[in-house]
Amino acid sequence: MNRTGLLVALGAACVVGLVFAVYPRLDIQISRPFFNTGVRMFAVNAQPWVQHTRDTVRLIVALLAAPAFIAIVVKVIWPRRPMLIDARAAIFIVSTLALGPGLVANTLLKDHWGRVRPIDIVELGGDGRFTPWWDPRGDCPNNCSFIAGEPAGAFWTLAPAALAPPQWRLGAYTAALAFGSAVGMLRIAAGGHFFTDVVYAGVIVYLVIWACYGLIYRWRASRDAIASFLRRIGWLAEK
Repeated sequence: MNRTGLLVALGAACVVGLVFAVYPRLDIQISRPFFNTGVRMFAVNAQPWVQHTRDTVRLIVALLAAPAFIAIVVKVIWPRRPMLIDARAAIFIVSTLALGPGLVANTLLKDHWGRVRPIDIVELGGDGRFTPWWDPRGDCPNNCSFIAGEPAGAFWTLAPAALAPPQWRLGAYTAALAFGSAVGMLRIAAGGHFFTDVVYAGVIVYLVIWACYGLIYRWRASRDAIASFLRRIGWLAEK
């Protein structure tokens, strides 16, 4: 979580944002090869393995986050016991998951940015109106296309990757990016999201992770402050 990663993420956001603002229908062109014009549907979306794959993605994210949740719950219930894992790591994992895929992606954006999904636009077999990534005035009432929710969760694996030992960190980052990209590609192929939905899912989640990492790990007093906070919650719960 250094400045290089931040600059790469912001650079990708700027380049993709500019290109797809000038040529917004590139999003449709990227999705079109996955649309079967003969049956007027996204063929991948009809495959039974797709739902199993989506369930597996959710399970992987849950398993990665579970130790942090368990450590916090145990600390709150038994405040005098030491944390099962480092307090900062636990708060980092939980907060990034809650803020990135949870609050920003699935609450603030997907329910208020009215971009219709590819599967629902007129050009790809639906009856909705296509809007570019930057325009929130689409016809979708909620659970909309921007940003991609499941890829946001998959890209969140950059958070546990940031806590890997230094010698494994590059490989962990690479695996997390590959995982998020693969999930994003699957959602594009199924007509669930546009290319820009996936790109900005990765960028926005990374920015949340970067900010939380700086706050939790570069603030010198954070270790003691977090442990003290969890102890106080536990003591209040005992009263």
